[in-house]
Amino acid sequence: MTVHTTVRSMRRPRIKPEHRAYRTVDGHIRIGSVVHGIGAEVRDPDGWVWTLVEAMDGTRGAEGVVDEVSRRHPGLRLPAADIVQAMTDLAAAGYVEDAGAAPPAELSERERERYGRGMTLLRWMDLRPRESAWEPQLRLRRARVLLVGVGGTGGAAARDLVASGVGRLHCVEPDVVELSNLNRQTLFREDDLGTPKIDAALAALRALNSDTTVTGERREVRGPADLGDLLTGAPDGLGDSPDRPAAYDVLLLAADRPAVIRRWANQVCLASGTPWAEAGYRGPLVSVGVFAPGRGACWECLRSAEIERRDLRLAPGQDEDAASPRMPWNPVNAVTAGLSGSLLAHAAITLLCGIPPIEPGCRFGLNLMVPGDPVMQRSQRRPDCPACRTEPAVNPSSGNAS
Repeated sequence: MTVHTTVRSMRRPRIKPEHRAYRTVDGHIRIGSVVHGIGAEVRDPDGWVWTLVEAMDGTRGAEGVVDEVSRRHPGLRLPAADIVQAMTDLAAAGYVEDAGAAPPAELSERERERYGRGMTLLRWMDLRPRESAWEPQLRLRRARVLLVGVGGTGGAAARDLVASGVGRLHCVEPDVVELSNLNRQTLFREDDLGTPKIDAALAALRALNSDTTVTGERREVRGPADLGDLLTGAPDGLGDSPDRPAAYDVLLLAADRPAVIRRWANQVCLASGTPWAEAGYRGPLVSVGVFAPGRGACWECLRSAEIERRDLRLAPGQDEDAASPRMPWNPVNAVTAGLSGSLLAHAAITLLCGIPPIEPGCRFGLNLMVPGDPVMQRSQRRPDCPACRTEPAVNPSSGNAS
């Protein structure tokens, strides 16, 4: 008997522990947990699919699973090909792992112990066949992330990425720590007052995880050329060559000034083919935007679509600020800043690992005033977009999600 390559290559196929199946009152099988977006329901009128998922417990090879199902249902005279196809379908849906796969040698025993809980979360959300459940963690270990802005949002994002095991994080921040920062920028302490934020941030992040390479520079972004220099890892003025590849897999933008900085980031990332994300808060609204050149709307597309969607019912001559006033400061506390930073780290993991499989070109988040009222914006790529309609060919080597 020949078993499909996807299943045959597994030493001991097993339903992922987080995806353990159960039988419903009407005899169907639910697999993948009850979390929306992961779980599925399978009809099983003859009962053999339930036997199959029970047999896929990591104690036998693929042929052994087929033999066990055939042995327990002799009256059905099941063709081996049907059983193999069912196994293949479950594996292709992401519900199966190889219990006999060795962890990647690149990950030390210390790292496997440290990131074991994170691996199981990624395994739970992962719906792609993998040679090893540790593969996404290995992708994080190999990742290179550029973070611009290490305040409330950026500090929380940096903390979460370093704790999660990202391989290399480079932080950019021009300011010093002030007393008014401490209500939300939890990476800093009172002893850091008057210290450049980048120095305090690097000390805190390196103390959190010595297995991650954390670097940084005290620098202000004054235009797209500065972002281009940072993204290529080039000295000032040498990063704007279209032939120079990006030195990072992902750009994370957590800076809110100047106001045009998001447009600059969109422009530079489109030119280099670099996936990127930006996050922040506006009162009780906390959100993150996720973008990848050539995949869905760019930042300009999404912004234009949102402007068209809104109906502010402004009187003639009224400025938009009348409906949503701008202040010289952003009302914020540690909760809203921390949530936006965690969403930014989540977006980075999504772009780097493909888990969960979020299609870029969207903005999502929370409205803390109304639990259950999510922030969700999505748009198609716009043919009239001033940014991505002239987008250059995407460098296929940029980014590493798959």
